[in-house]
Amino acid sequence: MDFDFFLSAYLPDASYGSHRVVDDMLDHAKTAERLGFRSVTIPEHHIMNILMNPAPLQMAVAVACETEHLDVITSVAVLPLHDMRVFAGEVAMADILTKGRLVLGVGRGAFAHEMERLGSPIEQSRERFDESLEVLLRLLTETEVEHHGDWYDFGPMTIMPRPLTQPRPRMMIATMNHEGIRRSTLRGFDIQTTPLAGDPDLFRMQVNAHKEAKAELGSDGDHLRIMLSRLVYCAENEADRRAKLEMAHDYYSRFDNVYTGPGMIENGCILPLPRTQTIDELDANILIATPDEMIERLAEYDERGIDEMILSSNLGQSPEETTDMLERFAADVMPAFAR
Repeated sequence: MDFDFFLSAYLPDASYGSHRVVDDMLDHAKTAERLGFRSVTIPEHHIMNILMNPAPLQMAVAVACETEHLDVITSVAVLPLHDMRVFAGEVAMADILTKGRLVLGVGRGAFAHEMERLGSPIEQSRERFDESLEVLLRLLTETEVEHHGDWYDFGPMTIMPRPLTQPRPRMMIATMNHEGIRRSTLRGFDIQTTPLAGDPDLFRMQVNAHKEAKAELGSDGDHLRIMLSRLVYCAENEADRRAKLEMAHDYYSRFDNVYTGPGMIENGCILPLPRTQTIDELDANILIATPDEMIERLAEYDERGIDEMILSSNLGQSPEETTDMLERFAADVMPAFAR
């Protein structure tokens, strides 16, 4: 099992400064490369202080300039928020500037507040995503593309420049449900998924959907990969573990506000909401553990065939604590899963 570090861009205290968060992301990308991580992932979200990155392709280029061999993955670019006629050219440029290290993860969006404010209601996101993906694939792989659909209507055009990676940059589909994973795998896409803070049965369903689709493809599906994102924090000791668990509970009180809740945001900062899930219940469904326990809990993911684990570890702790955590994880946990 390979490992990826999620550059999650959380700004719990606005006075810290957005520019410092970006600098921290770049520093952690360099640290991840030095420690042997396969890749880093970059979110796209707007108008809020969680997953705060409105320009994932720009960030991917910046990361590529600061590193040498990491895969740089968007997790994910939200297609319904973009015009594919412009976005396809931006993807091609990012593919060139990253020298082919860009992996374009795409999805339909998750936060209703964000989607509504930006003019793409989440109720329309499935239909807009499906057509956007079709248009994007054609623009990246064909010349003189013409399309007449529900969301796009244009005559022949060719995006320029053309991508460096042929026939197109590497792509992944982000989806959480069984049918979405199965359908995307059958189409030949790698998968990004997550159970968020859900119980273990959810991630098992997600992995099984990928396996079932690969089995249908036979040898044609052997190369397809699945990445799983989890909240993962390798704690120094039990006291540190408990402190980070409390931080995670506070993080989810804000995340839930925009993921399933009313989207109460003031000056770009998400307000915390009361949670029905207790800290102990949360503890059972996320991976905050000391190294030995972390190895035990990650073993099932490896055994079930997860190709790459995305560590989402930013709970609001200092960047120095994050660096220490990465060092600890690389030294004490990763060797147990070395290929």
